[in-house]
Amino acid sequence: MTAPDELAYYAEPGPLTGGGPELTTLPAEVPALLTAIQGLLTHEPGHPDRPTGHLRSTTEILAHLEPTGPLTQARQPDQRLIGCCRHFTLLPVAALRAHGIPARARCGFAAYFQPGWHIDHWVVEYWNAESERWHLADAQLDPALSTRLGIDFDPANVPRTEFSVAGDTWLRSRAGELDPAHCGFPGDDTHGLWWIAGNLIRDTAALTKMELLPWDIWGGMPSPSDPITEDLATLLDELAAITTNPETAAEARTHYLEPALQVPAEVYNFIREAREPVITEASRAIRR
Repeated sequence: MTAPDELAYYAEPGPLTGGGPELTTLPAEVPALLTAIQGLLTHEPGHPDRPTGHLRSTTEILAHLEPTGPLTQARQPDQRLIGCCRHFTLLPVAALRAHGIPARARCGFAAYFQPGWHIDHWVVEYWNAESERWHLADAQLDPALSTRLGIDFDPANVPRTEFSVAGDTWLRSRAGELDPAHCGFPGDDTHGLWWIAGNLIRDTAALTKMELLPWDIWGGMPSPSDPITEDLATLLDELAAITTNPETAAEARTHYLEPALQVPAEVYNFIREAREPVITEASRAIRR
């Protein structure tokens, strides 16, 4: 059972999930919230090259959305903010926290996008008071995409056999139960144990309410050519054992100050090939 203090921690906004009372205009009920998010955002191939694909905070996201209407109003497809799965996760996490509902972003791999692959992905993990347990939800799975993919589960309650948090993927890969060469994305240098290791560090940061972009690099994240050292593997084994179980995942926060894990003031955006501040001046101004 998740401790009350941990639930209270995830019911409060973090540095990247503020936004003020406007977030409470979004539904508190998860199925309705997912529908509302689908009317605000669009996932478009090539989005990293679009400026909104690099927005790290909900305050910045809201600053782009608010001029086009209230958050409860679905935009026309060409008016929706272009983002990635992490944006489809961050905004509902922020909205649930604004309603006082414990929620957190989880980084891992989905088995439902491409047969034979565990594709890099982010989803919402929220506390369901009725069942008294953590559920997964995927706001990106709108009706059209669900139909195209043949999804037969409720996007507001994604089975953990369909989405694996990074720690679970790490442990299964290390045990030989999963081929790391099919974890990430098809293509050169976009899959493998090194990719899983990076996602485990991202997931650990997200559990500490630092929900970075999927292409942000910092700390101990290895590159495709880097060996995973024994020290890093030992740390990741321990993190994986903690974070795989949603009831113990919050304990990852006790490791956050490790140099390999802690998010610095600036990170390396590998899409833009540039170092960038995690909290921008524009975001600070909005938060004030």
